[in-house]
Amino acid sequence: MASSFFSDFGLMWYLEELKKKEFVKFKELLKEETVQHGLKQIPWTEVKKASREELANLLMKHYEEKQAWDVTFRIFHKINRKDLCDRATRESAGHTTLYQTHVKKKYRDLCSREFFTVAHDFFDQKITEEEHDYFEQLFTIKTIKKQSRTVILKGVQGIGKTTMLMKLLLAWSTGSIYQNRFSYVFYFCCREVKQLVSTSLADLISREWPSSPVPTAEILSEPQKLLFLIDSFEVLSCDLTQAESELCSDCMEERPVRVLLSSLLWKKMLPDSSLIVAVTSDNAGSLEEQLENPEVKKLVGFSESNRKLYVRCMFPDRSQGMAAFSFVREKEQLFTMCQIPLLCWVVGTCLKQEMERGKDLADTCRCTTSLYTSFIFNLFTPKGASCPTKESQNQLKGLCSLAAEGMWTGTQMFNKEDLKRNGILDSDIPALLDTKVLRRRESENCYVFLHISIQEFCAALFYLLRSHLDHPHKAVENTTLLLFTFLKREKEHWLFLGCFIFGLLHKQEQEKMDIFFGFQMCQEIKQQLFQCLDAIGESRDLQQEIDQLTLFYCLHEIQDEAFVQQVMAYQREIKLVIKDNVDLIVSAYCLKFCTTLRKLSLSVEDVLQGNEKQRPHSFLLHYRPICSVLLTNNVQVLQVKDSKLDESAFIILYNQLKQPNLSNLCLSCRVNNITFFCESQLFFEVFLSNTNLKRLNLNHTTLSREDVQLLCDVLLHPECNIEKLLLTNCNLSSEDCEVLASVLLSSSKLKHLNVSCNNLGKGVPSLCSALCHPDCVTELLILANCHLSETCWVSLSDTLLKNKTLSHLDISANDLKDEGLKILCEALRQPDSGIQSMRLQQCLITAKGCEDLALVLTGNQNLKSLQISNNKLEDVGVKLLCEALAHPNCRLESIGLEECELTSACCKDLASVFTVSKTLWGINLLENDLGYSGVSMLCEALKHPNCPVYVLGLRKSDFDEETQALLEAMEERIPYLTILSND
Repeated sequence: MASSFFSDFGLMWYLEELKKKEFVKFKELLKEETVQHGLKQIPWTEVKKASREELANLLMKHYEEKQAWDVTFRIFHKINRKDLCDRATRESAGHTTLYQTHVKKKYRDLCSREFFTVAHDFFDQKITEEEHDYFEQLFTIKTIKKQSRTVILKGVQGIGKTTMLMKLLLAWSTGSIYQNRFSYVFYFCCREVKQLVSTSLADLISREWPSSPVPTAEILSEPQKLLFLIDSFEVLSCDLTQAESELCSDCMEERPVRVLLSSLLWKKMLPDSSLIVAVTSDNAGSLEEQLENPEVKKLVGFSESNRKLYVRCMFPDRSQGMAAFSFVREKEQLFTMCQIPLLCWVVGTCLKQEMERGKDLADTCRCTTSLYTSFIFNLFTPKGASCPTKESQNQLKGLCSLAAEGMWTGTQMFNKEDLKRNGILDSDIPALLDTKVLRRRESENCYVFLHISIQEFCAALFYLLRSHLDHPHKAVENTTLLLFTFLKREKEHWLFLGCFIFGLLHKQEQEKMDIFFGFQMCQEIKQQLFQCLDAIGESRDLQQEIDQLTLFYCLHEIQDEAFVQQVMAYQREIKLVIKDNVDLIVSAYCLKFCTTLRKLSLSVEDVLQGNEKQRPHSFLLHYRPICSVLLTNNVQVLQVKDSKLDESAFIILYNQLKQPNLSNLCLSCRVNNITFFCESQLFFEVFLSNTNLKRLNLNHTTLSREDVQLLCDVLLHPECNIEKLLLTNCNLSSEDCEVLASVLLSSSKLKHLNVSCNNLGKGVPSLCSALCHPDCVTELLILANCHLSETCWVSLSDTLLKNKTLSHLDISANDLKDEGLKILCEALRQPDSGIQSMRLQQCLITAKGCEDLALVLTGNQNLKSLQISNNKLEDVGVKLLCEALAHPNCRLESIGLEECELTSACCKDLASVFTVSKTLWGINLLENDLGYSGVSMLCEALKHPNCPVYVLGLRKSDFDEETQALLEAMEERIPYLTILSND
């Protein structure tokens, strides 16, 4: 047995195959074997209590590898498990070795031809020590049991996901990794397999097998030792929300590829196998949400040292190489591009071209678009010439036409027919391949652009060369539709297309076009773009649909100040999610032209985290203008959420917020899910320094005891004008209630307090005590999901009796039960109770509790809204409520009865309320099984001339066609009726 094949990990797999009694017997025989063969004794106490993994470790610890396996196999024979010995023999020198040899040859050749060309020529196919450790960590066993794993490998397109999978596969085939974990590793490229109408997993495996017959049964006999590499998963557009019944568990059954791979991912098929799924970053989120506990790994591409090394090595002259990289390092967008290996080659090649032509890099590489323009035009211009040949012009035009077709049809792989349709002849192909802009994929017998961004640039260039009406493919649409589609992010594979069109309209790019093609096409296209943006400015709905950061990228590319100023003039509300330093730069550029901003929502993820050395280059330079927009605009609402701010970043924001000339800033301020790497005292001083702040939202921001004290100190300050405070899910405890109570007692301004989703428990009585004080001005209190106990109900009842300002109380998602409700209702039914709105959703109330609620409805004419959804009221309880609702003293206007286990039997009672009540205008009956007969009774009542109801909560799709038609007819008959669904 080759020592390179098995280890303690491999030994563990074989011990796992033993049944419980066999494993116990194995331990007993181990003691005999060691004595009989004169081996070193393992302490019996350790052996006796050892799990399978622990025993494997003990064997490898006390004996040499071969000795450990020899002992193991001798015992296997004695307990009649010779099958395990045979399996090990096959795996060590049988089909696995044959398959590894095949993989080594096939994928090494494939990588040489396709994946390691251009940028990857610089790097060795052999994995580095860092890569080896990375691969090994993907499947670290964290428990003593067998653990199948699903790893999501995410990254932007072109970052190197396919290359990483190829390296992993080759490393396994050469014995560098996973030798004792996986007997077989199979690679499935979704771009290739999606061409199959239907197939089985066995057939997919057979496609990868070097010869016939394929040992399918043996391969599938140990699913825990199978690893599947699924590349480019996003191209399948799999719906992982499909019903389990649609999935497949039979590896031999032919099914559509989408179903097959979904079955693997959902572990319906081979649940013990392991998978690595490579997917683009934009698609990784939904995949992560739908799968069960996947491990997510992000590929970030070239490190700074690799970028530096690669760019410098492209230049024979060392000083030129250093100058080129210095230029790249100063241009944040270029530097970020160079994370992607292929684009690092593009950047380096372009800089080399421009330097050889004696061009000023600052002019020719002004922004991303200008780099692509220079790169493409230089590749199609003969060396030493000032302009291209007519043939080169036509070849580039054909390439642009092909690219536009691909962007609209979602195609990245083209056959010869596609090329021919777009004017690319067979004789043109060698020249295009020489430029490296187009590559041949031999494995799929097709042609692809070097990188998706190259395809997008060529597609953008098409719109400045020809009209979409002249394109041979009907899918290609006009510029206006392209822009709307791009800004709404309706096509996930469109990453830069719209930006390139804007960038090509810059004066310098138009001059390059004039030199290359002999004409410019600027004003006409620019006017079309402005008309689109003007239409967005006039429509609030369109403004909500577009992605503002995407628009900012477009404006940053054109860099026409007058144009940008016109576009930014209609920006009233801006929502920015800043993920990297380039987002920061682009946002800062556009916001300096904004003068009409009223609401700013800002999320700054990891860009501003960490110490100064770890921060992105010159981040403060671009972060400061974003904060200064608070001074230059009449901002009324600021929301900062999902952010990590270090001290210097926070101080910049703080200095803007405390400026005395901010007349209307922060009538509302939301700071949600924030991590501050600074003194929290500064944070709370902000709210004191701005006296215009009326609403403060700190939901989902963890607050310590010290933080709560600092906040309350601010709230008690005479200069503080905060009226509404939201502290949902802030990790508050019962001890914090005492400090909050002091605010309720002493503040003459705080009227709205929401402390839901905090474990307040025993602290609520102290809040109630403050609420009972005659000086308390609180009008709205939300204590939903606060783990309230039985001791709280008496305190709350006392509050309802004594407080004269409280009009809304929400205690939903607490274990109130009928007993607690009875206590509250004794106070609520008093005629002088000031409560106008009460929420008791999901409070374990039953039909019995409805007796007390009915007394409240008839005794308290101030109560206008009652929400008691998600309680087991049933038809009996609703009957009691309906009797009260029909009472002349009841003044209730809306009631929530969603998911209360109601049937059609209660609809007669509800219908009678519709015809008698003078005030009830809204009722929510969602998630109840009312049926056609029940809905029919309600509809008849709605027709009554005295029926006040005009909002009815029902979801049409919950009913059969006949009932849906009935509801639609009611909407047509009664124009003011709204059938409200929560879809």
